[in-house]
Amino acid sequence: MKILFLGDVMGRAGRRAITEVLPRMREAWKLDFVVVNGENASHGAGLTGDHAKGILAAGADVITLGDHAFDQRDMMQFIESEPRVIRPLNFAKDAPGRGHGVFDARGKKVLVTQVLGQVFMKRPFEDPFAHVEAVLKKYPAGGLVQAALVDVHCEATSEKMAMGHYCDGRASVVVGTHTHVPTGDAQILQKGTAFLSDAGMTGDYNSVIGMEKTEPMRRFVTGMAKGRFTPAEGEATLSGLYVETDDRTGKALRVEPVRQGGRLAAAGPAPLA
Repeated sequence: MKILFLGDVMGRAGRRAITEVLPRMREAWKLDFVVVNGENASHGAGLTGDHAKGILAAGADVITLGDHAFDQRDMMQFIESEPRVIRPLNFAKDAPGRGHGVFDARGKKVLVTQVLGQVFMKRPFEDPFAHVEAVLKKYPAGGLVQAALVDVHCEATSEKMAMGHYCDGRASVVVGTHTHVPTGDAQILQKGTAFLSDAGMTGDYNSVIGMEKTEPMRRFVTGMAKGRFTPAEGEATLSGLYVETDDRTGKALRVEPVRQGGRLAAAGPAPLA
């Protein structure tokens, strides 16, 4: 199976890139399944139902969220009616929606789940390892599902790496999100799990992690706020991870970082016309 994961969609620039480029990616790379993290897609904080519909219509099979899952109020209702939008497993116990789902990929089954990390995060979320353990036990890759993808949404690269090794051999893909900077450690771990500490963002990299530069820089330099953060709106780079898996075992056979468009050097399984 050919799987693409794209990191945090950031504002209008990220949504525009998804709409314009993702359909070409699906066709050129013959993708079977696409997961997009969309938790910053609406004004840089959260995701509206309308913007979720746009990302799905552009070619995403599933959208994952994160700690900003419900910053846009209408997501509280939308997620209950749209199973292709996944919020973190270890969010508040009474949170609406689902923390995992099993989806069809041209007749094959793919598990998608997401957890929030605990290190340096603002809220004390429940143990992500215990939550992932329960889901992977229920849906073993190469068994009830042909592939399993875990989105680890957290600050610390060490925590993301620990989750990768914890899931090694049981998940097909473990990929980090949240920090908006793509890491250079794409690899297949010892027991067959594709791993990347952070997928980066789908947004304008002429920015401070996707935000227009002036206000973040002012706060760093002076320690004082003058205005609100606003998403940068230049040309976006789509950043993420491409993985090919073995349907029989659920293990990864090939892994490639993905960067298309915008300011970052291009990367991917093949040139994109």
